[in-house]
Formats: sequence, structure tokens, C-alpha cells
Amino acid sequence: MRVVRELVFFKLGLIAGAMGAAAFVKRALPPGGDEESDELSLVAGVFDGIQLESRAQAFRGGSMLAWFGGIDLDLRDAELAPGARLTTNTLFGGIAIAVPPGWRVESDVRALAGGVDVRLPEPSEPAAPLLTLDGMALFGGVSVRAADDR
Repeated sequence: MRVVRELVFFKLGLIAGAMGAAAFVKRALPPGGDEESDELSLVAGVFDGIQLESRAQAFRGGSMLAWFGGIDLDLRDAELAPGARLTTNTLFGGIAIAVPPGWRVESDVRALAGGVDVRLPEPSEPAAPLLTLDGMALFGGVSVRAADDR
């Protein structure tokens, strides 16, 4: 019984520590970028959510961190710049990205006890705009979908 109690307290301590660290990271890395920004720096901390509909004229990418939180990024009204790269990192969080049907997305996001799901139809043009994703999904997920409905 003593071992079980110690395990429970250890796990609760780990969770509380991770949540405290997430709150610290959110304060240390303030989010940057808005609907018109060509580069984003989004941080969703403990039980926080960010929803952003980008209308950038030359979206170059940026970084997103979801730590016990979630980010919903809509890029359907954005114009993609050549060489656009978006770094996505999750820890017990999730990131959802909506792109126009004509874009190509290449994912180099690695997952550990999490998932990465990129579901896009094949673009009709071989020279379609390309968005490259990289990063890590730890106990979280990254999802990319092509959507033309509003």
C-alpha cells in the first residue's frame, strides 16, 4: 500500500511540475503574430487555446508550441511564400492546421506517444505551394487538413 501511495504522489508531482513549467514557458515566450503576420510564434500553455485565421500576404511560417493546450490555425486565406517552414511542437497538447486544397504539405514532425495526421488530396498542379512542417509531438497531436468550406 505504501508503494502505491508513493507512486500516486510521484505522478501527481510530475504532472504539477509539468503544468508549472508550461505556465513559466508561456510567460517567457510571449506569443507573436496576428492575422496579417507573415511569421508566427504561437504558445498555448496550460489549458489555454489559440484560434487564428491568417490572412498573410506572404506566409513564411514560424513556430507553434502547445503545452497542455491547443492551437487552431486556419491558413485558407493566406498566400504562401516560397520556402515556408512551420515548426510544431506539442506536449500533452494539440495543433490543428487548415490549408487550402491546392497546397502541398510535407511533414517531418516526429511523434512519441502522440500522432501526426496529414490528410490532403493530391494537388492538381505540380508547382503547388509547399509548406514544410517539422517538430515533435510528445503525448499530443498535429493534424493538417485541406478545407474549402467556411
